[in-house]
Amino acid sequence: VQLQASGGGLVQPGGSLRLSCTASGFSLHNYAIGWFRQAPGKEREGVACISSVDEDIYYSLSGRLTISRDSAKNTVYLQMNSLKPEDTAIYYCAAVAGSCSSYEGYEYWGQGTLVTVSS
Repeated sequence: VQLQASGGGLVQPGGSLRLSCTASGFSLHNYAIGWFRQAPGKEREGVACISSVDEDIYYSLSGRLTISRDSAKNTVYLQMNSLKPEDTAIYYCAAVAGSCSSYEGYEYWGQGTLVTVSS
């Protein structure tokens, strides 16, 4: 059972990135997928979540995110637009059965992907 987060990289302020969270060893169909981020020297914070019935919740980057699910690819995407330097962080995805949860409730975690927003 594994979650793989990918899609991070270096992007200029105002740019966009699409992060992917792909599962292997289990189906994401009945799981909520949350995205979290941790910037240097800061605590991990919630970014967005999509529940097992595809209800979206956005915790930060107000108005600049879209979370979506492709069940055929067993992948959840996080589209991030109008990125700012303060969005620089390691972004993690996590899975929990059913509904979105607080940080402590997630069962499986990906390894993280680094997003750097800089000119």
